[in-house]
Amino acid sequence: MIDIAYLLAGLALLTAGGEALIRGALSAANRIGISPLLSGLLIVGFGTSAPELVVSVDAAINHKPDIAIGNVVGSNIGNVLLILGICALIRPLDVSPLGLRRDAVVMVTASLLFVVMAFNGTIGRIDAMVLWVFLLIYLVWAYQTEKSGSVPSAEVHKAEAEELSALPASALGTGAMVVIGLVLLIAGSRLLLTGAVSLAEHFGLSQAIIGLTLVAVGTSLPELSISVIAAIRGHADVAVGNVMGSNIFNVLGILGVSAFLHPLPVPARILHFDQWFLLATALLIFFFLYTSQRVTRLEGGVLLIGYLAYLGSGFFFFSN
Repeated sequence: MIDIAYLLAGLALLTAGGEALIRGALSAANRIGISPLLSGLLIVGFGTSAPELVVSVDAAINHKPDIAIGNVVGSNIGNVLLILGICALIRPLDVSPLGLRRDAVVMVTASLLFVVMAFNGTIGRIDAMVLWVFLLIYLVWAYQTEKSGSVPSAEVHKAEAEELSALPASALGTGAMVVIGLVLLIAGSRLLLTGAVSLAEHFGLSQAIIGLTLVAVGTSLPELSISVIAAIRGHADVAVGNVMGSNIFNVLGILGVSAFLHPLPVPARILHFDQWFLLATALLIFFFLYTSQRVTRLEGGVLLIGYLAYLGSGFFFFSN
């Protein structure tokens, strides 16, 4: 019960910390005149991955590579199958393929990069720097194309920045919100890792399974919140764009930072099973965007069933 309490408290603090950090950062961006485009692309698109970043970095530093990698892989799978599945059931997601095509291509590329790098059994510091280079190229490419107006996804990232309201009005409130967010994220990470590792040991489960499931879903709560709100408001492009932006940053940014701090051995389960599911989910949403240009309720149901099948098969074949 104590371990479960640690886990739940950690998830709550991570969620609250992520929300506070995003709102504080958006308020600071508004005060210094950063464009809504850049705010949506960087602060919201990547800020929702703050819990994953803190947890994976913390796990890497404390020599828990299974959780560090499992968190990234599990979050990306859950973002597509679970979050987009829920959003599509709420409202069919009609998207602008031209606006999201670039991000879909980069998400698939990032997934392929992970598969290639994991082939050697370890994500090392050189791999980390390669991931950073790809992330930098993506950011420059995204900002330049959207700033020039050559693709309509600029409106998607602007809308992402507008999905969040109730930003702090004063400079003091802005600073306090950022500090509080960081403190909550760090505290939540410590509690979550403590509870997750203890639960894994108690039930005889591997740390990789805990990282791929409980930790991954828990750290994806900010993405779930923003995407569901966007779906309810009819902003399908924001819901889909938020998920893809998060998945890109998870692999290129979070995995890069974690592996640079400490080389990460890839668990056998991820090598044999999860990385292929990761690639399959990226290709699936890529297929949706390039063909039907929408995710229907039926397809949303298929995504959710796919997530349940992933969890079930993972536990059945890799229970330890």
